[in-house]
Amino acid sequence: MQKWAVVSREYVVDNTPYDKLRRDRCRLPSGEEINYYVNEYSDWVNALVVTPQRSVVLLQQYRHGVQSIIREIPGGMMEPLESPQAAIVREVREETGYASSEPPVFLGKFYPNPATSNNMVHCFLIDNAERVGHQQLDATEDISIAEFSFDEMGLMIQSGTLPYLFSVATYYLAKNWLATHRRQGTGDFEDG
Repeated sequence: MQKWAVVSREYVVDNTPYDKLRRDRCRLPSGEEINYYVNEYSDWVNALVVTPQRSVVLLQQYRHGVQSIIREIPGGMMEPLESPQAAIVREVREETGYASSEPPVFLGKFYPNPATSNNMVHCFLIDNAERVGHQQLDATEDISIAEFSFDEMGLMIQSGTLPYLFSVATYYLAKNWLATHRRQGTGDFEDG
């Protein structure tokens, strides 16, 4: 198996700081040449935010790509020179008003779509988070927040009413982490 050779490269859309669309002219191992489009994004972060009462904090917002209002976990784009840990603490605070005195638990990093984008999503658990202030939304954001039990979130995933893949993956990663780690005298996590 061989990598494709890039014959030429140009940017056809520059929507900085959100994304750029790149067109690569590629030569395949067979010798055939094709145009291939790649979305260049900053890395993303997301987190399952869990309260001391073991509720999860979910957002609801409009997503124009699918032209629907959907539920999801908090997250967003990393700023230049920002660590993933700093980015998720900032995003959770801005989108929800929640924070924790505990550091974020890193659950893993993954390519959202390596076929057409170049970035990674860094997934976290923010445990024992409490509402410490108001949301600090960007001008383009309209986000409502609500708390749900782990069981309720699991049912939303199973029924398709929480269809965001990053939220689903992070839910199961965090649930597994909580089930296998003792949490400051609360015992093993056994909900849902």
